[in-house]
Amino acid sequence: MSQATPASATAPLLLTAGEPAGIGPELCSLLAESHSNKHGAETPLASKRPLVVLGDAALLEQRCKQAAIQAHWQPVTSLQEAQPERLKPGYVYLWHHPLRQPCITGQPNTANAAYVLDLLHSAVQACLAGQATGLVTAPFKSRPFACGAGFQGHTEYLATLCNTPRVVMMLVGGNLRVALATTHLPLSQVPQALTASSLTETLTILLADLSSKWGIAQPCVRVTGLNPHAGESGTLGLEEQHIIEPVIKHFQALGHHVSGPHPADTLFQPKHLKGADAILAMYHDQGLPVLKYASFGEGVNVTLGLPIVRTSVDHGTALGLAGTRNISLGSLLTAVQLANQLADTSLHRPTHTPPP
Repeated sequence: MSQATPASATAPLLLTAGEPAGIGPELCSLLAESHSNKHGAETPLASKRPLVVLGDAALLEQRCKQAAIQAHWQPVTSLQEAQPERLKPGYVYLWHHPLRQPCITGQPNTANAAYVLDLLHSAVQACLAGQATGLVTAPFKSRPFACGAGFQGHTEYLATLCNTPRVVMMLVGGNLRVALATTHLPLSQVPQALTASSLTETLTILLADLSSKWGIAQPCVRVTGLNPHAGESGTLGLEEQHIIEPVIKHFQALGHHVSGPHPADTLFQPKHLKGADAILAMYHDQGLPVLKYASFGEGVNVTLGLPIVRTSVDHGTALGLAGTRNISLGSLLTAVQLANQLADTSLHRPTHTPPP
């Protein structure tokens, strides 16, 4: 894994504008507008560190005009210029990265796939070099990677840039933290992907980041079963007995507060969640529907296991809504606020990895 150079407490937070034809540029512009209209402590971007948006300057201005957004951009050509004391009141820094081809709102162009990847590459390199405290990503689909990049999607590309062999997807919202043992797989492939080794790695990463990025000294994690009723003593499946239970007992023997496997259909009740810092679900649609219902469009996607802070929105590019202004800022705003929080905690706590 690449090691990130520690950033200063006032180093900027980065926000990539995402798919140029989708709502990403519009979300970034709305966020800047909300900052322009509110001054002082009440601004959504109130922080000791500035926000730097990475995107095409002409595209952002075009989207502002199209969606009647009043955003004030202050251009920079390097992150060394993005100092808190240099930022004009009500402005947001903009680091220009040019599109490869002109963009038509709502119509993705494969020629701009390299632009999307360039945003991510520049942001990650800056975070690794200690020039930024973290990264927030606006949405895009896996289209750039289908054009020859060789990755499944956003998160996998970031992991490769950070030379990180394994990362964990967690969504945060509605007073819940839900991590996933497997992510974007057909349901038929989940049992084969769930191994003692992979589950051990996932729990190790989850416990480490709850400690280093959330500042929880002894995290408490509840683990779901894979099958209905957590296998019901083997009558509904053996994965709990053969894989999940032994891994949980291993972590318990090491002194970690890990319990389960719990039946997923009853675990998400307040009485069972009391005292839990996170839930580890076995597959995507086991844990995330509950969280997305609870968060009402304000959930945040957090990538665990990276040497940098990375958060993202919990929704897609919404091509049909691009240019309409008829979109919610909630998830992006929460992602920025959470990234600032995680950066603060990470800067004041040494990284600690629990023993395997």
